[in-house]
Amino acid sequence: MSRRHVPAVIGLVAGALVTVPVPAAHAAMVQVRCAVPDLVAAINAANASPGPDTLRLADKCTYTLTAPDPVHPGNGLPVITGEITIEGHGATIRRDGRDRKVPKFRILFVAGTGNLTLTRTTVSGGFATDCPAFPDVPGIACGGGISNAGTMKVTHSRFTDNTSRSDLYAQGGGIDNPGTGSVSETEVSGNRVVYSGTDVGGVAAGAAIANDGPLTVTRSRLTGNTATVTKAKESFAFGAGIISFAETTVEDTTVSGNRSFAPSGFARGAVANGIPEPGRLTVTGGAITRNTSDAPHGFAQGGGIANNALMTVTGVEISRNRAVAHGGDARGGGVRLGPVGALDLTDSRITDNTVDAPNGTAQGAGLDNPDGGALTARRNKVLRNTATAKGGTAQGGGLYTAGGPDGTTTLERNTITHNRAGDGGGIFKASGTLTLNGDVVRDNRPNNCSPAGAVPGCVG
Repeated sequence: MSRRHVPAVIGLVAGALVTVPVPAAHAAMVQVRCAVPDLVAAINAANASPGPDTLRLADKCTYTLTAPDPVHPGNGLPVITGEITIEGHGATIRRDGRDRKVPKFRILFVAGTGNLTLTRTTVSGGFATDCPAFPDVPGIACGGGISNAGTMKVTHSRFTDNTSRSDLYAQGGGIDNPGTGSVSETEVSGNRVVYSGTDVGGVAAGAAIANDGPLTVTRSRLTGNTATVTKAKESFAFGAGIISFAETTVEDTTVSGNRSFAPSGFARGAVANGIPEPGRLTVTGGAITRNTSDAPHGFAQGGGIANNALMTVTGVEISRNRAVAHGGDARGGGVRLGPVGALDLTDSRITDNTVDAPNGTAQGAGLDNPDGGALTARRNKVLRNTATAKGGTAQGGGLYTAGGPDGTTTLERNTITHNRAGDGGGIFKASGTLTLNGDVVRDNRPNNCSPAGAVPGCVG
């Protein structure tokens, strides 16, 4: 909780009004021994303290939680309600998931009044089965490692092997942020978000991070996280790296090796905008690479990025991502726009991405704008992307664009070369408005643009 110390008027001296500042309260510093009861007691005392408190954990200690907080059993530790800094010094706070007798609970929850700074700490093994930030919506699960409804600052830490699972809706396997948050120089890896229900249309979103914002992520790594849903229920697995439902800024961060898996459902990008909101997702620098959206007999939509709101991408490496749908539709190996998506893409490299749909339809290996979105791309390199569909249809190795009269794709000084598809190796334009302005489209196979004459200024 933010504290302000204001000057106090204490009297009149020699006929003049004198203002004397109240001495600032000193932050309490507490050394926490390597014992869970000591950590619990320290958090409870800090919550009760009128000022900020710093808890220094024992160096490289592992605090193993075997029982939930008795007051709020969805959490392993007491709810953070005050202004607390936890200095981990390499310590780990983990739920003992190896013992099946240990109940499922997340590690940390920051309440609306809480302000948590977490440094040099590993958070592991948390398992969310509820969503404390949205208590009026029963059945959803948010934030396996941490859920923040207040203010959160995470630096130089790790969130690993945490899970958010629900039979209705699950988000934020590692981190869930409906408050105000920042994550810097932190690894979020090996976390899971799972929809395990039997109803049609379930959702698993944000295996590493889910944001209802605002949130800033800088110089971090979101790697090896998975979003999965129940087979054959037309459900949605998306944002295996990060899902944005509000203002989100991602800077100089690597999002790699994440997977969305939705058999007979919808698998969408490792970096995703969830719904049209006023908040913009801004990605600057870093890399989105080697991610997979896999939807056998379903719809794989965006291996790297799936955007259906406002998004700006600048100076990002978007490479070696895959959208795969055996017997289904695979679209946008690198980037896919939804029907109301608006994307400004600048000075980035979209390279070596693939869409593959054996006995199905594969479109837009590099970039895909198929449903009426607005894509503006300037000075990008769209290279060596491949669309394949053995026994099916493969179109638009570099770019596929469609969407009727409302779909617009504006290109300016991009290089689109050495891409491959069954047709439209460089660009396939099905409908909508496509404008070239100083772009280089060449050396694509089997042709640069298709259908013939559909793209003014593009030859062959």
